[in-house]
Amino acid sequence: MMSRGSTTVVRSVRIFSTGSVIHPVRTRGSEKAVATSWIRSYSVAGGRSASTMTLDEKEVKEQPDIKETVAGGGAAAGGEKEKEVVSYWGVQPSKVTKEDGTEWKWNCFRPWETYQADLSIDLKKHHVPKTFLDKFAYWTVKSLRLPTDIFFQRRYGCRAMMLETVAAVPGMVGGMLLHCKSLRRFEHSGGWIKALLEEAENERMHLMTFMEVAKPKWYERALVFTVQGIFFNAYFLAYLASPKLAHRITGYLEEEAIHSYTEFLKELDKGNIENVKAPAIAIDYWRLPADSTLRDVVMVVRADEAHHRDVNHFASDIHYQGLELKDSPAPIGYH
Repeated sequence: MMSRGSTTVVRSVRIFSTGSVIHPVRTRGSEKAVATSWIRSYSVAGGRSASTMTLDEKEVKEQPDIKETVAGGGAAAGGEKEKEVVSYWGVQPSKVTKEDGTEWKWNCFRPWETYQADLSIDLKKHHVPKTFLDKFAYWTVKSLRLPTDIFFQRRYGCRAMMLETVAAVPGMVGGMLLHCKSLRRFEHSGGWIKALLEEAENERMHLMTFMEVAKPKWYERALVFTVQGIFFNAYFLAYLASPKLAHRITGYLEEEAIHSYTEFLKELDKGNIENVKAPAIAIDYWRLPADSTLRDVVMVVRADEAHHRDVNHFASDIHYQGLELKDSPAPIGYH
């Protein structure tokens, strides 16, 4: 058993070895487990390609060992039966519980990845463009805001959901290119790979949240394919050409995101948008009170965007000073 804070992860697998090949134990009768190692507690199916298996392994694949287990404490407790397949590899998903002992239901993030947003961050900070590249980044972002305002108008729930499909791109592109650079140069990244991928994941969680509030229409889904494809490639080329420009563009994009979420809050306060109950995924991810509402969610998302603004303007400043990102410790976990 392994414990992370108040989160418990239990793993167990039964295997035995014949020669140089390790086989899954087949539970017939009352045979014993010869070896025990860390695994995860609920079921998953898996196996190797038939071309790499021995004859004995193929037999196991053709007749997989399927055990019936009872969820919720056994048959006497009236639990639900589920089938468990013993995998050749013994790699199974973990069974994680919350602090109150109830089962953790999210596969896209784990309890140790949750946090409470810092709402005290200054939302009015702004990088005044001075150089040519700064001005180019600033007016590029401003020009992108116009068609967005026309298309979405005051449908801020849908606007937030759609824009988050693009907002997670810069962190992923930057992290990917830094990763490749680190491999080519045989050097550390100063933690910036993790910081940028962490930003991308955080933006994706914003999308997972707003999907529960606004459902995209078919033409909006089609728009995502188009906009994401164009933006990904444009940002990829921009980052290759000038990382300081790319990070400055992202910094200004985050400033616009703060403005959009502020307008979202105004519409909620006016009653133009119903202040519904916060989605369950948001309550768990940001550790919000159980009675939280959509307004509380928008508040924490806006705070996240402010933190991303700071990180990207900071990254751009590093480049402007003639340094590389690895020369300054990355603000991992800043949000």
